[in-house]
Amino acid sequence: MTAVISPNLTLHQRILSDVEGKIVSGEWPPGHRLPFEVELAAQYNCSRMTVNKVMTQLAKSGLIKRRKKSGSFVARPQAQSAVLEITDIEAEVRSLNLPYSFTVRHRTTRPAGGADLQVFDAGVPSEVLEIVCIHFAGERQFCVEERLINLTNVPDAADADFARVSPGQWLLGEVPWSTAEHRIRAVAASAEMAAMLDIAKGSPCLLIERRTWSGSGPLTYVRLTYPGDSHSLVARFAPAS
Repeated sequence: MTAVISPNLTLHQRILSDVEGKIVSGEWPPGHRLPFEVELAAQYNCSRMTVNKVMTQLAKSGLIKRRKKSGSFVARPQAQSAVLEITDIEAEVRSLNLPYSFTVRHRTTRPAGGADLQVFDAGVPSEVLEIVCIHFAGERQFCVEERLINLTNVPDAADADFARVSPGQWLLGEVPWSTAEHRIRAVAASAEMAAMLDIAKGSPCLLIERRTWSGSGPLTYVRLTYPGDSHSLVARFAPAS
């Protein structure tokens, strides 16, 4: 069927508006393959060059990803975190208009070991809660949370129901903190991390390491690993007075 062109829009604008509308409305969800250029050219009774220009514009705006020989696909939305804030992962996911879920992959209470001396820096606890969660945005893995909680300063964490509320969300709601530190770097996914994120080994990832303290000492240390193509960091600041 040939599309009816509005007299107020050029053919290029009409195709662009139609495709953008299907993506923004969710009719074409992330990962959906768009019709091939030759198919769109036939649908709109125009040259393939016109369609190609539309696709180029959509790719530049970040709405689609173009893959050689495979076609064009609706891009997965990219989450943003504020560098100077502690954000709730569920809120990050829901900001993308995607359903959120998580699963606990590992949970154990153990005596603090030698490696924990470096993690907690000072006031090393006698026991820590070690927990690993995988967070999902829709059906796709969003990030992996690897966390140590100081049970000396956060004893209630030992009995917390982390099958119902994620550790990060529970801590934000239950445990006041006074100081936080972020370390951010790019890493290549190890075999284990690649399996948890369902990506290829060696894929680029964004790693956020965070430590938090209260007046009584260190509270928690966490490593948040995100697939590199789905997350970005934002810092907003003003010039020094």
